[in-house]
Amino acid sequence: MVDLTRAEYPLSSKYDADWLLDCDMGPNPLWLLEDLAGELDLTPGLKVLDLGSGKGATSVFLAKEYGVQVWAADLWVDPSDAAANFAAHGVDATALKAEAHTLPFAREFFDVIVCIDAYEYFGTADNYLAYLTGFLKPGGRLGVATPAMTREVRDLGYIPEHIKKLVGWEAIAWHTPEWWRFQWEITELVEDVSARMQKSGWSDWLAWAEAASERTGTPDGILEMLRADQGEYLGFALVSARKRG
Repeated sequence: MVDLTRAEYPLSSKYDADWLLDCDMGPNPLWLLEDLAGELDLTPGLKVLDLGSGKGATSVFLAKEYGVQVWAADLWVDPSDAAANFAAHGVDATALKAEAHTLPFAREFFDVIVCIDAYEYFGTADNYLAYLTGFLKPGGRLGVATPAMTREVRDLGYIPEHIKKLVGWEAIAWHTPEWWRFQWEITELVEDVSARMQKSGWSDWLAWAEAASERTGTPDGILEMLRADQGEYLGFALVSARKRG
């Protein structure tokens, strides 16, 4: 049996490992969210957008552990599948299909916006922060967990071969925390910006990949990439900020 309990993630450890792996659309989402949540001022009743929510594991976690109202938006998962997942866990959350650049919400509707394992696909453009924070109330919090590199690909001048082999050019979106900090601070749209390389980012990612591979009994390209990396380049950036005003 796969074991995904971790002393450092007591809230996440309450959830069934098989269910978490069935929901897998990105590595260790609950561990990332539990680490990031301390920066988001989550209190019962707040309106939270879970952007790129996948099959709904992070939405279930937000609703059950923090008592917030969740809108789970994803482009690739049928909302009825996510809704069934919510119902099975006794969670009252709203699931909808939405593209990250055409979100169907009112301006300044949310208290918090969270994005786990997805922001690298749509959030690196210079104008995206301005678009997304338009849906946040003044003083609202934004939190992102995204794959990161310890050095910018542009500074290296190449994509390390073990990374390129698996993800190719997509690695240019795996930015350093320093890149994210500058990208957000320079806009002056947000304040109280925190951008850090998660200390356990590489090892957590590796542990998740090992668990996924053990469960399926098949080799995994991500596992091969992480073992080759040994934490030299790869990890996760946890980025958060508060909307000005």
